[in-house]
Amino acid sequence: MGHGAESVLDPDLGDHVCLPFEDERERMAATRAFTVNGLRRRSLVVIVTHADSPERTRDWLAPLVPGFAEAVSAGQVEILSSAETHFTDGAFDPARVYAGLAEANDRARRHGRHGVYALVDASWGVGDVPGHAAFEAAANELFAQRWLAAVCQYDRRLFPRDDLDRASSVHPIAPEQALLRFAGTVSPRGLRVWGDIDLTNRPAFASLLEGLEKEPGEVVIDVSELGFIDVGSAQLLTLTAMARPRGATVVVCRDPVARVLRLIRADAFVVVRRVGDV
Repeated sequence: MGHGAESVLDPDLGDHVCLPFEDERERMAATRAFTVNGLRRRSLVVIVTHADSPERTRDWLAPLVPGFAEAVSAGQVEILSSAETHFTDGAFDPARVYAGLAEANDRARRHGRHGVYALVDASWGVGDVPGHAAFEAAANELFAQRWLAAVCQYDRRLFPRDDLDRASSVHPIAPEQALLRFAGTVSPRGLRVWGDIDLTNRPAFASLLEGLEKEPGEVVIDVSELGFIDVGSAQLLTLTAMARPRGATVVVCRDPVARVLRLIRADAFVVVRRVGDV
């Protein structure tokens, strides 16, 4: 189920990726690859710097990316500092982050771009790791709309191992952990997930389910395309159902997941709808 850094640098829209790096050479190589892939996908590429300045980033990145100057001139590449995107008067401002991303999506749509490809230097959050991780988890709901792909770069020299593990676990995708993709659904309200869920990305899955707990009507969680879900992650479906009106939480799944739900007695709270094996 694991995957390497190379694959996560070519994310699909909807992917929220944690990417640790060892040194400047590795960070720069990842930035180059991400930018090239975003341009190939005809997305709006937004690079948010922190340890480096936008000017310096532009200087070293330009020779590495074919057509970079033209892409910047055409507005297909934007390089911004975290002070411009994440902070107001020196204080972290989540509302500013969300507003900035929504505005980037508007610009992308106006210019015929294919969504927003964002690369973020996560060292902006070194001073408040618990708050940083909570923000990353809460942001997952935004990715369910499938117009945004983001790779958050974490400097191993700045983040202790425990903090990196925490950050990785609230991202649905990171190198060498299970890969989870998802999309929000509207009628009925719910969530479609595919890939794999285990201990490595279970907190990310929990953050997606948390957003459904206060929905007033029926919620449908479609896990029929999951390759694997462990027992602990399946129990989260039970907890979600227990937090909602009885009988109002439906899980659509195939027989292997249905067996897991039956094993943990989730079917006492969850309405299980099986789909036939293909």
